[in-house]
Amino acid sequence: MSPLPHDWFMRVRLKLRHLQLFIALDDLRNLHRAAERLGMSQPAASKLLGELEGQLGLALFERHPRGITPNWYGETVIRHARGILSSLHQAGDELNALQAGSAGSVSVGTVMAPAVTLLTSAVERVHRDRPNLKVSIDVDVSHELIPRLVEGEFDFAIARIPSTLPAGDFVFEEIGEEALCFVCRAGHPLADRTSLNLEAMVEYPWVLQPPGALMRQRVDHLFLHHGVALPRQIIDTPDILVALAMVDKSDTVTVTTRQVAELLCDQPRFRILPFPEALSVQPYGLVSLREQRLSPGAAALMSALRDLIREHRDAHS
Repeated sequence: MSPLPHDWFMRVRLKLRHLQLFIALDDLRNLHRAAERLGMSQPAASKLLGELEGQLGLALFERHPRGITPNWYGETVIRHARGILSSLHQAGDELNALQAGSAGSVSVGTVMAPAVTLLTSAVERVHRDRPNLKVSIDVDVSHELIPRLVEGEFDFAIARIPSTLPAGDFVFEEIGEEALCFVCRAGHPLADRTSLNLEAMVEYPWVLQPPGALMRQRVDHLFLHHGVALPRQIIDTPDILVALAMVDKSDTVTVTTRQVAELLCDQPRFRILPFPEALSVQPYGLVSLREQRLSPGAAALMSALRDLIREHRDAHS
């Protein structure tokens, strides 16, 4: 099959109705219910899909007696359809905001540590010139944030690009690594030790990010590197507040970024343990879609972040 031309969507007369149908089929996996959602008959929906597949020369969905599921081609189209419709919704929000005399909106996804200091400082700086800019910040792990960036939920992210996604689709501006530390409660048997090793810590319960999370991988590798078995009792949670609540009430040990620990783990209540090795996870950075143009509000926040990053590097050079 010959490759699709650059303007394939114009040649096949792609419509918003097609995009809405793709998403409805992905959500419902049933042609009849998808048609009902869009207020059209099932034959009309079937014809709309069939005509597009015929013009593309590609089947996008697999038909089954009890429903319909997207194949690899369909998954690709659905992912971009969600991004296009999300961008159009955001355009409407921006137009409404401008019409109301506001300064627009920006939505950012971020991993924990940058949200604590870097991003909050940037928002404060931008609000000096754009006090009405509406800012939305969502904190999560990178492998959850980046797919949502691709689908149009965020203007940009402060995260890492998962290895499962094509790096060429993104612009990545490195910020730096996240330093990690071990935390326990004040009064913990380890709290007043002047030096520690894993053998001394492994006897206590731990609360960590779930398996597969970057910070959890770093901790698991640390134990493997030292030939120490993992703690027998590990509670998994991605929520640092849940982790600290457990640390506060028991002899549980947790791992978090040093920035988060310095902000949330006040000295009378918690202790940062004196582990002799420097621990960190791979660099994170500003992540945006290569083919996406940022809104004025998002561009202003991105510029403020770049200024803060540069100022921090200059101060430590």
